[in-house]
Amino acid sequence: MNTVFLYPGQGAQYVGMGRDFYDYSPAVRELFEMGSDAGKLDLAALLFSGTEEHLRQTDNTQIAVTLVNLAARQVLADFGITSNASAGFSLGEYTALVDAGVLSREDVLTLVLQRGQIMERASRHLDRDGGSAGMMAVMGMDLPEVVQALKDSGIGDVYPSLYNSPIQTVVGGTASGLTAAAEALKAAGARKTIPLKVSGPFHTPLMEEAREDLERIVQWVDFRDPEKPVYSNVTGERIMSGDEARTRCLEQIVNTVVWVKEERRILEDGADLVIEVGPGKVLQGLWGAVARKDPEWPADRCHTAGTLEEIETIARVLEEQSHAS
Repeated sequence: MNTVFLYPGQGAQYVGMGRDFYDYSPAVRELFEMGSDAGKLDLAALLFSGTEEHLRQTDNTQIAVTLVNLAARQVLADFGITSNASAGFSLGEYTALVDAGVLSREDVLTLVLQRGQIMERASRHLDRDGGSAGMMAVMGMDLPEVVQALKDSGIGDVYPSLYNSPIQTVVGGTASGLTAAAEALKAAGARKTIPLKVSGPFHTPLMEEAREDLERIVQWVDFRDPEKPVYSNVTGERIMSGDEARTRCLEQIVNTVVWVKEERRILEDGADLVIEVGPGKVLQGLWGAVARKDPEWPADRCHTAGTLEEIETIARVLEEQSHAS
């Protein structure tokens, strides 16, 4: 069976995530120690007894979500479930690179911590008297429609950020730009717009400062060639080398995440089973949303593995299928 792991990114976090993995697996507790050492903070306390507001801060969120992604992958491995290929949504791409053997767990925890700090700092430099820079979901419009509407409006400082599904695109921008864009996009046919609980205009050209700062860091990190297929947010295609992976990590900071294209490539490459490995059910929802425009899309092929109970269910189903065959 061709199994693909999908790793969620920033926005999937919630207080208490990963607690059952922590209690279940000594290997997960070692991961928490590794992450706490890298970040010089108590990650168990942040995840299990911190506040939602504290966890939502970019410099905390990125290492926290990456840690739980790695923990879920570890518990899946404990049940004998591994991937044949991997992909990650935004921040989740870094865990996918670990899965593919491109980055070590030690390096990725340090790297995403620094990435979070860099992105938080760059975002705050974009804040104005009118509010903080951020992101907004546009419902009922495909990416090309959003691009055209923004172009026609002439609004500056707002760009497509995440191509989530054929019926949802996220834009990022300054506070004033997003306010103006909300009216323009509704006039152009958007069903509604929803401000997101994130602290910056990620994956847009406004994050060039962050890209430049990250470039000075990643040049010292060892990016190895992939041991299995791993897909890029920037192109939607497979990453073929360690050097390309390093480049894509930088490009991802300032370019649209073309998640729909990535999903289609994964399916074209023969994915039989797709598992969302990490907190929440965001990626399962986005996978299923493609079916609203494509009746042939296998909406039920993606399953979640964000809790111990969900992983136990997947393991049981796979065992029953194995016995049946």
